[in-house]
Amino acid sequence: MSTTRREMLFLLSGLVSSAVELEALPSPDNSLPSATYPFSELPTKVVNGAEIRPVLKGKLATSEGLEVHETTLSPSGMPHAAHHHVHSEMWLIREGTVQLTINGTSHVMGPGSVGFVRSNDEHGIKNVGTTPATYFVVAVGPGADSQ
Repeated sequence: MSTTRREMLFLLSGLVSSAVELEALPSPDNSLPSATYPFSELPTKVVNGAEIRPVLKGKLATSEGLEVHETTLSPSGMPHAAHHHVHSEMWLIREGTVQLTINGTSHVMGPGSVGFVRSNDEHGIKNVGTTPATYFVVAVGPGADSQ
């Protein structure tokens, strides 16, 4: 079976573009490894009255910063004032009732709800329920791994 020059050039161009794509990816040594994070082994700290349980922080293999933590707020608690930053954030509500304010518009969320704020949108979160509220925060993008 013979290969035409056209087929050979097609195969060669695919090989070269694959090699260029592989070279552009950061070294896996600089990115977060695949891992598990048993909840019982995660330490907690208290910041501004919020109980925070850091889960992971670092760079993805595709270069984005990633930070994940769990926060528990007492009734009427807020971890900080409304703010904005370059990375995006997502909240996964585990228990309780929170109010997520995005660019001045408030949204009440309960267990199972998800909130998302894109880069540079002003946002803040507050426990508006009568029991503690617990949620996970997933931050992705520039600076997420340095907060």
